[in-house]
Amino acid sequence: MLRSAKLERARALSILTYRFACSVTGEIMSTKEKNDQSDVGRRDFLKLFGAAGAAAGTLPFGGSASADEIMTAAATDTKHHHAAAEPHAGGPGYEFFNVDESAFVETAVDTLIPSDSTGPGAKELGVATYIDRQMASGYGKGDRLYLEGPFGEGAPEQGYQLPMTPSELIRAGIADVNAVVQKSHKNSFAALSAKDRAAVLANLDAKKTELPTVPTGTFFGLLLQLTIEGYFADPMYGGNKDAATWKMIGFPGADAMYADKIEPFRNKPYKAEPKGIQDLI
Repeated sequence: MLRSAKLERARALSILTYRFACSVTGEIMSTKEKNDQSDVGRRDFLKLFGAAGAAAGTLPFGGSASADEIMTAAATDTKHHHAAAEPHAGGPGYEFFNVDESAFVETAVDTLIPSDSTGPGAKELGVATYIDRQMASGYGKGDRLYLEGPFGEGAPEQGYQLPMTPSELIRAGIADVNAVVQKSHKNSFAALSAKDRAAVLANLDAKKTELPTVPTGTFFGLLLQLTIEGYFADPMYGGNKDAATWKMIGFPGADAMYADKIEPFRNKPYKAEPKGIQDLI
């Protein structure tokens, strides 16, 4: 199993700008050795998926949904020229994912960033809600993507080449992973043990698993990108509940005005609770 790694102090300029670093020693052990371990920690996954996380900045989808898009997604039914989303039948608070999809996303983000002694995990901080809102927004519908043909595999520098919106990619990828897991484990991804979920995601990351309808690397890369975004985002977007991640890493939030604090705190440490966008409105 991986040795513990340290999440260094992060700084963010916006919900999509963050500094996320891990210093790690040791290598990923064999499947047998990992199965001998009794726990799967946050640091293991930050190492396991570190390469994909570093590549998140090159993923095909640009900016996430704006605050206005997030707040109006449920009220505005914007028709898209691609396939319509399946009828929503998810749990309370979900706008896009149905029951099976929300179960997948909740367990996936919990596996990617589980709770440990350092801080809370992605699931308990509402990262699944963040992803759901992104998929229900114009971002998820591909409003800013060019989605006309011709389509081809293309070179990496050519960018995204699929005829699918982000929400279509995520939905199809979830179905693909569940189909693969059903065949190999006779169960859904959400019903697997933590170790088995870790192995499934590790194989997706390493592209050892070929998904039936979507490119493995593209799907997993977007899932990981959205998980990291939701974990560090402003709480108004659905994740980072109570700014818990910001408190953990010492990030002050959206408040960038400290002129009135200069004199009172000259040569003194200034400590304050992180402020989100809604705190400043």
